[in-house]
Amino acid sequence: MSIPSDSSDTEEGLGLQPKFDAAGLVTCVATDANTGEVLMVAHMNDEALRKTIASGEAWYFSRSRNALWRKGETSGHTQRVVEMRMDCDQDAVWIRVEQVGAACHTGRRSCFYRKVTAGEGGARLAFVDAERLFDPNSVYRK
Repeated sequence: MSIPSDSSDTEEGLGLQPKFDAAGLVTCVATDANTGEVLMVAHMNDEALRKTIASGEAWYFSRSRNALWRKGETSGHTQRVVEMRMDCDQDAVWIRVEQVGAACHTGRRSCFYRKVTAGEGGARLAFVDAERLFDPNSVYRK
């Protein structure tokens, strides 16, 4: 991957020139390739981006663990990349994936299992599509 030279190269050129943030990361949104459902938002560093492109499997960088990880390496709930796109200024990635099992570490299909509702006492969360596909305590033993 190359270093961007100017915005016209980044926005209109065909070279992959990701703009990593100060921590060396780009945001990645993963959606279901068949339904379009948003499954998760994570981060990729240069190595995760390269491994994802080379392998066709989703790789991410965990900010909390400060470590590279392949989706499903512990849970078996994998993501096969069908298509990868970069946004206009190449600081965000969108991957359309074939999701096997759950995308969320809480055991749910998607990380977006609560909706925001407005009420008299202020904004609150409500569960939607929150069924667990697996028990995270039995999968992620510490």
